Amino acid sequence: MKSNKLMNKIGGAIFAFSLLLGIGIASSVPAQAQWQDDQWRRDQREQRRRERENAREQRRRNRDNDDDNYGNGGYNDGYGNYGNNRRGRNSDGYGNYGGSYDLRQTALNAGFADGAKEGRKDRSRNERYDYTDESDFQKGTRDYSSRHGDRSIYQRYYREAFSHGYADGYAGY
Repeated sequence: MKSNKLMNKIGGAIFAFSLLLGIGIASSVPAQAQWQDDQWRRDQREQRRRERENAREQRRRNRDNDDDNYGNGGYNDGYGNYGNNRRGRNSDGYGNYGGSYDLRQTALNAGFADGAKEGRKDRSRNERYDYTDESDFQKGTRDYSSRHGDRSIYQRYYREAFSHGYADGYAGY
C-alpha cells in the first residue's frame, strides 16, 4: 500500500509538472507570435525609412545633375539644344534673358515660324541639318521694332526659337 501511495504521489507530481509545462508552452506561443508581429512592424518601418532615404538621395542627385547642366550650359545634343532644366528658363522651355513680354513673344513667334519653314525646306532638299547657315538666323531681326526694346535681347530669343522651330521642321512636324 505504501508503494501505491508513493506511485500516486509520483504520478501526481509528474502530472502537475506536465500540466505546468503545457501551460508554459501554451503561454509562450502568443508571446512568440507577438514578438514576430513586432519584428514585422520594425522591418516594415525600416523598409519605409530606407525607401524615403533612397527617394531623398535620388532627388539630391537630380538636383546636382541639374546644377551641373546649368553650370556648363546643359548637355548639348549637337544642334544647339541644351538640357531641359528649369533654372533661368520659363515653363515654355525658352531662356529668360529679360526684356518686355511683347519683345519676347514677338521674337519667339517669328523665330519659331522662320525656323520651322527653313527646317522643312532643308529636309525636302535633303540638305544637312544646319540652321546656323540660314540668313534669317544670322540676322535674327525679323519683326523687330525699336519699340520692343533691346535688339540684342530680341536676337537672342529669336535665335533660340529659330533653332527649336528648325528642329521641328526638319523632323517633319
